[in-house]
Amino acid sequence: MRTGRGAGLVAVQEEMGGEGALEIAYSESMFNVPDAAAALRDYASQGYDLVIAHGTQYGTSLSQLAPDFPETSFAWGTATNTFQAEGISNVFAYQAEAQQGGYVLGTLAALMSESGVIGVSGPVEAGDAKLYVDGFKFGAENAKAGTQVNVSYTGSFSDVSLMAAAAETHVAAGADMLTGSSQSVVGAIGVAKDKGAFWFGTQWEQTSLAPEAVVASQVYDWTGIIKDMIASHQAGVMGGKAYTLTFKNGGLVIAYNDAIEVPAEALAAADAAIAGIQDGSVKPLP
Repeated sequence: MRTGRGAGLVAVQEEMGGEGALEIAYSESMFNVPDAAAALRDYASQGYDLVIAHGTQYGTSLSQLAPDFPETSFAWGTATNTFQAEGISNVFAYQAEAQQGGYVLGTLAALMSESGVIGVSGPVEAGDAKLYVDGFKFGAENAKAGTQVNVSYTGSFSDVSLMAAAAETHVAAGADMLTGSSQSVVGAIGVAKDKGAFWFGTQWEQTSLAPEAVVASQVYDWTGIIKDMIASHQAGVMGGKAYTLTFKNGGLVIAYNDAIEVPAEALAAADAAIAGIQDGSVKPLP
């Protein structure tokens, strides 16, 4: 099995009995789509059971590749299209409902902000990155009237310098709270640290990157999805399932940085937002 789901895969591997029970191989920095498509074909050709293409940019390549390897299960995200309408039966899809945690973190940011200005730096307007940005903006504006949320997109998932420049622009415009999505946020987090702004993360726990700046992170827990994909393949179900990560199913978790004190009012509002999203009384998108 060749995949790229990081900590979730390692956790599943350990639960299954280690490397002898589950083999993991991966390719990093596959930002060039043709290169990624070639890597996917190579993995499938070697007989791995599940090949995961993590990125909305890989959907077209996967839909063209999957029919050539009917005994291989493929997965991609963040999306919900399994290509069944095109007659393809061996593709799983997964989507993080990132707007949920975005709404909660936006609530926190608005209630903690002294300037009333928040800067959001996204990579590309697609997938969970856009969901997160939209949810964050909506949550911040609902939490405190008059909050100004400035949103920009760099157009790149990987360009750290562009993300840093975007964060610099937001700080220059008065933002004391920053957030963003994608691997490139390390650039923006560095700016938050240097400029004395607070940062809110998504996808993974980001506190270690700047313990004095990161307030909280929305963390994706992929273990349940990965385990179900493996079990489905072993049972002869090659694909056709679309999974989601939510607060309700435990796929989304807010992880706080204990080194930063969050006002009680903000914590209470965040908890109320999570409860409301779970019971349906709060809509995290406009």
